[in-house]
Amino acid sequence: MNTSRKDVSEYDTDATLNSLKDSHAARRAMDYYLKPNVAGTEKEEKFFEIRRSLSREEAMIHASDLLRCAAATAYDAADNLRGASRDLAFSVVHMIDLAKALVDRSLESQRCESS
Repeated sequence: MNTSRKDVSEYDTDATLNSLKDSHAARRAMDYYLKPNVAGTEKEEKFFEIRRSLSREEAMIHASDLLRCAAATAYDAADNLRGASRDLAFSVVHMIDLAKALVDRSLESQRCESS
């Protein structure tokens, strides 16, 4: 297949670019693609929101509870699997257990500091 490129003179290219230079449509296109959205920052809608009055200790307690539930769920799912899928699911259980241990250790440290 022979694909030849039509030669365009440098003058034609410059004339085309210069004609677009002051074009309202070209300016809008450049603004759309290159400028950040300054029209208004929309507040991101969240699925749930943590109340601002929640203390660090309360947050850690809830995180520990959530990790415990996640571990139980992952363990139950892993129990019904075989082979590599089972190994992967149990590795998730292990990672959740490690994260829970870190959260629980942080809670213990915080309680010792406040006593």
